[in-house]
Amino acid sequence: MKAYELTLKTNHFLLRDGTLTEKQKDQILGQLLAARSTPEEAERFYRGVRCPGNRDREGRRMYPECFIPAYNQGEKYKTLMNQTPKTQLFASNLYELEILRLLCLLGPELPEVEAMRQQTLARLRTTCFGYQDDGVGECFDASLVVLRFLAAAAPEEEAWIQSRLDNFNQHYGEKKRPWFCLWYYWLCLSELSFSLAKPYTDPHLPEMLKWLEHKGMVMHSNHDVAVHPTLMYLLRNSAARYPQYAYIKERKPYIREKDGRICFDITC
Repeated sequence: MKAYELTLKTNHFLLRDGTLTEKQKDQILGQLLAARSTPEEAERFYRGVRCPGNRDREGRRMYPECFIPAYNQGEKYKTLMNQTPKTQLFASNLYELEILRLLCLLGPELPEVEAMRQQTLARLRTTCFGYQDDGVGECFDASLVVLRFLAAAAPEEEAWIQSRLDNFNQHYGEKKRPWFCLWYYWLCLSELSFSLAKPYTDPHLPEMLKWLEHKGMVMHSNHDVAVHPTLMYLLRNSAARYPQYAYIKERKPYIREKDGRICFDITC
């Protein structure tokens, strides 16, 4: 299994209440660390995206430096929501930040993980999508990936995290966007400290509860089966942070017999 596939699989497992053994953690850490890019791979990638040395004209380090996808194969890795990026900027940053986020969660004490964390935080501070007001194209999507990364890798950076939350809310309504954006934002909110996330989650809670209480989700396609259970857990995790819904934290979604939709019971 490739490093990014392992990252997605582990994310889905953990979001669905899975618990890793120490042996599993060590295996995941070993495989992900082994996927670090070599300087030669990095330079080849930067030539391909016409960004020599990963410095654009403004000195921004817009592309990954620790984990770089195989650019010459033209492969763009999907998000947890099964979204396929259109640009290499989004796809490659998604690839690196999701892998490194998992490393920060599973092995924060490892010197090599800490070194990559610091390097990547420094890089992201140079970027428009990671540190500035930017709602242009897929920089908007990449900003959300930075937000999720910060929640795990640098939770103490509250002002920086706040800027990514503000970036989403300022630009989300500027045009019609696919459903992925909002749900990935909800995922980010569910993983931030509740004190920080609550003012941003409050306006969305009624819609989240509708999905849990009434709508449910279809389970027709491979996409549905792969993604929709995780989305239901995401909704549960978000709602259960509120005292009045804390009782649903240990509940799990189920398949409704009459229509085959995955649903959730939030009745007391």
